[in-house]
Amino acid sequence: MSGLILRLAGPLQSWGEHSAFAERDTQRFPTRSGLIGLFASAYGMRRGEDLSRFDDLRFTIRIDRPGIPMADFHTVGGGRVRQQTVPTSEGGRRSVETATIVTRRHYLADAVFIVGVTGPDDAISELADRLGRPRWQPYLGRRSCPPDPPFLLRRTEDTYKELTERVPVPCRFTGGQLDVVREDGDARAASVAELLDVPVSFAGLERRYRHRTVSITPCPIPERLWLGWGRLYQDALFAYAGGTP
Repeated sequence: MSGLILRLAGPLQSWGEHSAFAERDTQRFPTRSGLIGLFASAYGMRRGEDLSRFDDLRFTIRIDRPGIPMADFHTVGGGRVRQQTVPTSEGGRRSVETATIVTRRHYLADAVFIVGVTGPDDAISELADRLGRPRWQPYLGRRSCPPDPPFLLRRTEDTYKELTERVPVPCRFTGGQLDVVREDGDARAASVAELLDVPVSFAGLERRYRHRTVSITPCPIPERLWLGWGRLYQDALFAYAGGTP
């Protein structure tokens, strides 16, 4: 078994778990379905393709900056003639008077997450290659949310140790702890969450998901890693990505 360290940061992220119709939610950390979707994009996979190649991957997530929740107000289908309005389930079209659909899409602004991906050596090697040379643009939950660099930080043998002892933190030292989300049980967990985010299929109208349980635990992080959001942090981050111990 080996692992990868990824950094998920950008102006906006959105990790929906039970989004439907007009209300598109986001969890407060990356979901398994969102991460698998990111990987599938890098592989150039199309909707409906077999996702079993990702079954053995396990994720550990450090929440560096939880971000600011925000909602984006959308309208769809207004201002068009009847022949161009939104289709209805009966096979017709909405009337001009009722054509506008209102949706709300939720995001995390300015969030930063460090993700440890663990899996079989051959799977991790292939994933690292695809993420380093993606077929399609990786995205942070939605295609409108590309990641900031650096994105792929490094290979490692122990992702948990990297997250808790080595990866720089973009915050000033305040209390020395960051929340860490793990898929395996953690007896120290402050909370446990059950999520419907294990993708069985991304196929069009046949998307299917299974449940999983995650633990969320405050973990101590060495004071030397808390570098604030500035040049010192950026230099340390790129040095870490370049392989500096």
